[in-house]
Amino acid sequence: MKILIIRTGILLISIFLILIIFLSTIGIKTNKLNNQIQNQLEKVNKDFRIELKDVSIILDPLKFRLNLKTIGTNLKYRNREIQLEKIESNISLKSILSNEFSLKKLIISTKPIKVKNLISLFRILNNDPKLLIAEQFIKSGYLIADIDIEFNNEGKIKDNFYINGYVKNGNVNLLRKAKLSKMNFNFNLNKNEIAINDFSFLLNNKNFLIPQLRSQYLNDKFVVSGKAYNKRLILSENDLKKFIDTQHLNLKLENIELSSESQFSFDVDKNFKFNDVIVKSNISLDNLELSNKFPLKQFFPQFENKINFKNHKINLEYKKDFLLVEGEGDFLIKENDKIKYKILKQKEIVDFSSELIISNNKLKIDMLNYQNKDNSNIKINIKGKKDSKKNFLFKEISLIEKNNNIDIKNLLLNNTNKIQKVDKINLDYTDKENLKNKVLIIKKNKNYILKGETFNVNKLLENLLKSSNKNENLFSENFKIDINIKNVNLDKNNILNNLKGFLILKENRVSEANLESSFLSQKKIKFTIKTVNDEKITTLFSGEAKPFIDRYKFIKGFDEGSLDFNSTSKDNDTNSTIKIYDFKLKELPTLTKVLTLASLQGIADVLSGEGIRFNEFEMNFSNKNQLMSINEIYAIGPAISILMEGYVESDKLVSLRGTLIPATTLNKVIGSIPFLGNILVGKKTGEGVFGVSFKIKGPPKKLETSVNPIKTLTPRFITRTLENIKNN
Repeated sequence: MKILIIRTGILLISIFLILIIFLSTIGIKTNKLNNQIQNQLEKVNKDFRIELKDVSIILDPLKFRLNLKTIGTNLKYRNREIQLEKIESNISLKSILSNEFSLKKLIISTKPIKVKNLISLFRILNNDPKLLIAEQFIKSGYLIADIDIEFNNEGKIKDNFYINGYVKNGNVNLLRKAKLSKMNFNFNLNKNEIAINDFSFLLNNKNFLIPQLRSQYLNDKFVVSGKAYNKRLILSENDLKKFIDTQHLNLKLENIELSSESQFSFDVDKNFKFNDVIVKSNISLDNLELSNKFPLKQFFPQFENKINFKNHKINLEYKKDFLLVEGEGDFLIKENDKIKYKILKQKEIVDFSSELIISNNKLKIDMLNYQNKDNSNIKINIKGKKDSKKNFLFKEISLIEKNNNIDIKNLLLNNTNKIQKVDKINLDYTDKENLKNKVLIIKKNKNYILKGETFNVNKLLENLLKSSNKNENLFSENFKIDINIKNVNLDKNNILNNLKGFLILKENRVSEANLESSFLSQKKIKFTIKTVNDEKITTLFSGEAKPFIDRYKFIKGFDEGSLDFNSTSKDNDTNSTIKIYDFKLKELPTLTKVLTLASLQGIADVLSGEGIRFNEFEMNFSNKNQLMSINEIYAIGPAISILMEGYVESDKLVSLRGTLIPATTLNKVIGSIPFLGNILVGKKTGEGVFGVSFKIKGPPKKLETSVNPIKTLTPRFITRTLENIKNN
């Protein structure tokens, strides 16, 4: 009996162990629990419906629970369906024995499902703000995920849920101008954090890669951080327009090729506003094409409105009220040269510096008549600051080329780009005419001193003669400049000694001036400006007229003579008189043509040979805007006299008419002979036989001349000549 009891016990234990092993390894399938599972889901949300097949039950004897698993299940809610690969859960044996069937945990593996559907599902389960943001932005894409959730005693999901999975071909509208498409990434999600790895996507059809991206929900906001890489990103002009507005700038970005490695972080609040953005990037800029409408051609003569930046290494740091851009590389105008730069912005203050090494491009500064030599290296340094009022202070602008040195210290431009002050300008260079310039401008209180050894003003005079009456607002302050220069070159052949005096600028115009000097011949030159009751009176006397007359290229062979000029101007109207005394004129193509057409070839030959002497030349004219009205040009000499009038429209049209009298002296003699003079010249004022009428009209470079060789002298001509004789 004892043996039977032992055997029966062993058999029962064996059967129990076999049953335990069977239930623990193979388990059983049943649909008996389907209703209980459905009831549990309804506790979570009454709209949930689940299509269950047989449930596999496997015993976990160590934890004293049953593990449930079903494959090929469909979860439905609000007419939407999610296809699931499998659902796993466990039930405590204690709850079964006490007849308290309850699901405490679900592990769900999905088939490929629409991301938007899954997010909507989890918003029903747990209205987490992260899910709300995701639902707003995500437009399409598929997801495969493993979902691990636990339920409390009321059937609600606990905060310790965990999701991991893979997203394929996602599409997101993040911003108005930014569209993310073909997103592929792995992710892990819990209540406090979203972790995304190997995030590849197209941003406006351009490839990007973010190896790591983290988002945490802290203090009612999301804290996002990550790393981003891209290789050989190519952005066209149309791509750039979506992110950068350059309409208010005089430049246009046409093409960019770059690679970069970046670290970034930012916060997103409940209103989807981005805050506390921090970016650190190492950028390899392979190419940047920039169309520039700034007038750079006046400095770079080979400039054709495009600049290329190539092979730049750039470090960029950005955070609130802080931006640092530091880099160096090649810049190409016609040929490659080097540039290094640094921009540091802290709040409203911007510090900047740059260094240019120019070896292959032409550089010129017209105002200073400077141009670099071939095969020379120029180093240009610029250091400055923009303050909170948008004033620019250039602490240093320097140019060094062998023995040439141009240096500017503390140049201050106000927020309208007018010069407010400059502490020092040092010019020590040889210009295009191979003339030495060595002068210094220094600030003294509110005024300036210009002093030095030698200065070539040839280009300045040329620009002054070409300029219109338009007032260029270069300066924001009125000031006086005292001048003391030992030698001043008007050009290569005309030098002034000891130029001394002053200029006073008011409202960007010279209101007063007094400058005196002398030529090497000891002949004096004096220039003055006085302003009385808004009327400016300008005078210039030069003992040598040739340095000024030679600047008019259509007059050749001018020699000797002195010049006296005066003008008055008010409200942009200028009336001027210029007189030249005792000079010779060797060649004047238009006048030569008049003489030839008038059959006065002999005088024409003299004009182009030894030259014709004039006792006096006087021109009265007025200027308004671009129009010069010539009231009278009168020239008298032993061989010919001329009277002209007309107008010149700058660079467009010349229209002159006049009278020419050959052999003026002979007319005087004949007119003074009793009886014979009355016959040949006539008793009435204005009659005579030697007058020649002519007209000159057309564009400045294509003048047409017509002549009427038989013309009675006008009363005006005779009156003007008699006035001249009387004055002499």
